[in-house]
Amino acid sequence: MDESNVPARIELPDPAGLPALIRDAGGAARFAFEEFFYGQIRNPFTRKAYLHTIRLFSNWCISRDLALVRVTPADVGRFLDSLPVALPTRKLHLAALRRFFDGLVMRHVLILNPALSVRSDRYQVVEGKTPEISVEHARRLLKSIALSHAVDRRDFVVIGILIYTAARVGAVAKLRRRDFYEVGDQFCLRFHEKGGKVREIPVRHDLQLALNEYLEQSGLRYADPASPLFRTAIRRTKRLTTKPMSADDMARMVKRRLRAAGLSSRLSPHSFRVMTITDLLEQGVPLEDVQYLAGHADPRTTRLYDRRKRRVTRNIVERISV
Repeated sequence: MDESNVPARIELPDPAGLPALIRDAGGAARFAFEEFFYGQIRNPFTRKAYLHTIRLFSNWCISRDLALVRVTPADVGRFLDSLPVALPTRKLHLAALRRFFDGLVMRHVLILNPALSVRSDRYQVVEGKTPEISVEHARRLLKSIALSHAVDRRDFVVIGILIYTAARVGAVAKLRRRDFYEVGDQFCLRFHEKGGKVREIPVRHDLQLALNEYLEQSGLRYADPASPLFRTAIRRTKRLTTKPMSADDMARMVKRRLRAAGLSSRLSPHSFRVMTITDLLEQGVPLEDVQYLAGHADPRTTRLYDRRKRRVTRNIVERISV
């Protein structure tokens, strides 16, 4: 066979940059790296987080003149101990290394997974860290929005969806015009959430009215069904563009509205999710129903959002006589 007629392998540009530890290990290591990050991991956020871990580990190994095939469980442990991060973050780094090394073992780059036997400190969370916004402050925030133009309407509806559906801000940012639709006598929102989950949540009457008013004032009533439901604004013109709002755009908008309403800047879009879950549990709604609304696979995750115990504790400490 004439090798001159065989096309050379097309080298695709790697925007993330190949870590030196993998590059120095040869072609098999590079293949396993590309297969793992661009073939097996489909979630872009997981890919970004795992790439960060591998880069950190690569730099740590290179600074110690440590080749990939010489990495031992002790090296993985020392690397984790060297990280100036909280325990939950250290556990995430360990999980990333375990999965990545599994891929290298499967492709016979390594004989054994050096991260498999490494253990992390025990860490148990009984309550999440996200600050909760109170029901009264959520009402105050909604009332502070004037609704005088399309951007006001947009912000009011985004915050309303965060409150009345307990959806994550990332899922709200992904909404398209077709994701707000009528099913019989009920309007629904279709959310595309992390893990490839698609959930349909009914829209309560006042939120439905607000959404319809937003569609009319923004001119999106008959927009392309695939177009974004929530769009960025042109500076201070109060006019919307054709570009979708990102989750970061929505987070900045919420912070801006919180400041304007005189509320704590520690609050975030996730604070509404905490408030909604806690409020429903306080009203006696069964945990499994709240879990379904929140889209949690495990009820223990839903309990992390429950702030009722914190309120009880606050009442107790206020009674100390000193």
